Formats: sequence, structure tokens, C-alpha cells
Amino acid sequence: MRNPLRRWGWTRGASGAARAAEQRDLGPGDVPWPVDDLAAPAAVSEHGALRLTPVFAAGRLLASSVSSLPIKQYRRTGESTTKLPLSSLFQKPSSQGTVDDWLWRAMTSLVYRGNAVGLVMERDWLEFPTRIEWLNPADVFVQDSMPLGTRGSFTDPVWTYAGVEIPAYDIVHIPWMTMPGRVWGLSPIAAYAVTVSTGLAAQKFVDDYFRAGGQPPGHFRNTQQTVDQKQAGIIKRRLVASIRSREPIVYGKDWEYKPITISVAEAQFCETQRLTATQVAAIYGIPPEKIGGETGGSYTYSSPEQRQIEFIQDALLPYLVKLENHLSGQLPRGQYIKFDADALIRVDILTRHSVYEKQRLIGSSNIDEIRSKEDEPPLPDGKGADYTPLPIQAGSNITVPQIRGERPPQDPGLRLITTGRHHG
Repeated sequence: MRNPLRRWGWTRGASGAARAAEQRDLGPGDVPWPVDDLAAPAAVSEHGALRLTPVFAAGRLLASSVSSLPIKQYRRTGESTTKLPLSSLFQKPSSQGTVDDWLWRAMTSLVYRGNAVGLVMERDWLEFPTRIEWLNPADVFVQDSMPLGTRGSFTDPVWTYAGVEIPAYDIVHIPWMTMPGRVWGLSPIAAYAVTVSTGLAAQKFVDDYFRAGGQPPGHFRNTQQTVDQKQAGIIKRRLVASIRSREPIVYGKDWEYKPITISVAEAQFCETQRLTATQVAAIYGIPPEKIGGETGGSYTYSSPEQRQIEFIQDALLPYLVKLENHLSGQLPRGQYIKFDADALIRVDILTRHSVYEKQRLIGSSNIDEIRSKEDEPPLPDGKGADYTPLPIQAGSNITVPQIRGERPPQDPGLRLITTGRHHG
């Protein structure tokens, strides 16, 4: 096992002058995850954007969904595929937390910054990574704008973390959306700062409105006589008590009460917030109603299972493919990982077992695999390891044809329905 920690020259200061005499080791404590400001149009920072409920909800939804998926590792040899136990990189990938915490950090970086940048901290004896720490993208700079073929170009980028140059082979970079000729990915928060700024402005309006005491419920005015301050206080308390108790207000002919209704312009902040949530959902490709937006049309009448499938296909799948391709690149040739996205679709027990039954009939799954999905142990003596398809015809009822009186083969753990009919 090789630890790639090495001593680099450390640069710091506004002038960028090198402090060549100072050397240090880069360890786990040097890769923190604070949320710093991100320079963006309309003065919107990442820290400020996270205060907007739809932005926070979108990141939470995507990060929690991806981090909760099981990971499976395979080896492809020719046309055959073999399932492998997870390598150490996906068992304890970070010095802090578990693999789901590690994936959560990567997704948070991708969703809010558009880039996940990892530093390889440990390697095995074959030089494959066994531990990767995600860096704060705010502290990472990549030089990629030089002419092609030169140092600092798109083909030979120069990576710097907190002013310290890091070899490219120790960097694991997963960009979300990149432009031609550039290595660094676009930040959704920076690209759509105006949308976020509008939502924050509406949110601030509501906060200021209630901090100022809100709006008085109405005017209560005496038209016939002058009322001093003491009498006005008594009348006001009686009026407020009547309003709060939802009882009728009784007053004489010389009094006039005019309730105040909120103006149309002031009432628009609710619609603005819903519109902002819908726009944020469009940025991340997630269903608007999951983060406070509105969805119309036929989508409203879709089943929960269908909506979950569309969420996986439209929102999660692009992130999953990105993570799978980049993380599979850290494994030996021929090996790769896959996220089990089907784990997010939890159908009712009858439908689930019907799917299991069909999988067993066509030989796509064996009994032990089906039992493992239900957290049950495998059958003894390897009885549940057979993939042989069963001669069963699927119709309104699952039937087993008995040819010339022969009994169909019995598969342990699977109950079959026979018709008793013979075929000549």
C-alpha cells in the first residue's frame, strides 16, 4: 500500500509569492468542507442560495437519493459478466463517515458547484485508489485556458488546491456540465443567479413584512367626536380582542371600520416563490412538486410509482452515469460499478413478488438473489443458485404444460400453478 502524501511548496498571500522554505504534509484535516461564498452575477453566493428553500430541497433530494442507492461491482470478460465483492474504495472511501456520507459530499459538490474534485489519499500495491477525499471546489483552481498541447491547456491542465499544485494523477474530477475546450464545469448557482436572486428577494420581502409587524387589519375611525389617546387605547384593545376571538364587531353610528386587504402586488410573493421553485426544479430536472413548485397537465394524474420512475430517469440517471463512469475509472481494467436505481422503486408486495416470479421463470434471477432482496438467507446446499429457465407459459394465470403426462421440473422455493391439461 502506498500513501501518496508528499511535501509540496506552499504558496499563500494576496501577492501569491511563494514561500519555498515552508513545507507541509497534506492530510485529512486539510480537506475541510465549509460553505464559502461563490462570486456570481447579482451578488448571489452559494451560502446565500442555500437559504432559498427550493435550492436546498433540490440538493437534499438529489444527494439523499444517490447516496442511498446500493453499489454493485462487476468484471466484464468478453461477453460474460461476473459480480464481484466491493473493493475497499467503496467500503471505506473516506477517513470520515461511511460510503453514503462520501457520496453525499460528492453530490452536494456537483449539485451546487458543478464540480466534484477528489484527492487520492491512499493507494494499494497496484496503485489503485483506496481512499479519496472530496475537496471544497472553492479552494480548487485549474488552469485549462492555455493553447492546446502546452502546460495549462485543456489537454494538460494544472491543478492547484489552496495555492498548492497537485499532480493530475492524484486528482479525481467529476464535472457536471462543461463547455468545449474547458475542464472546469459550469456552476448551476452561478449560471442561474438571477433566478435564485429573485427567490431570495421574495423570501426577504416576507421576512421584512412580518418583522415590521405585518399589516394592520383595518382602520377604526370616529366621524363625530374627538377621541383622546386614553380612549383610543381602550377602543383599540376592545377591537383587537373582538377580532382575535372571531366575534362580531358592534359599534355605533358615529364609528366607521374599514378592513385593509393585502394589495395585489404584495400578494404576488407567494406566486413568485412557487415560480422560483418550479424554475429551480427545471434547472435540476426534478419534479417541481417535490421542492414546493407546481406541476400541471397529465403529470398530476400519474401514479406514485410512475412519478418515481420519471424522477430516476430525468433527474438521477445523468448523475448516476457520471459517477459510475468516473469512479469505474479508478478500478482495474474490465471492472466497473453500477448503482441499483431499482432500489428506489418500492412497489407493493403483490407486484414485487410477481416480478420476482417472472424473473425466475425466464432465468434472469435465481432463488438466492430473489431471497436476498427480501433480506432472507440463501437456500441450503446451493439449491437456490440455479438460473435454468422454467418451462412455464405466462398468461392470465401462470400455467405449466404437462407434455405426455410428464411432471414439470420443480424449482425449490417457487410455487407453480398447474392446469392439469395435456397437449398432444
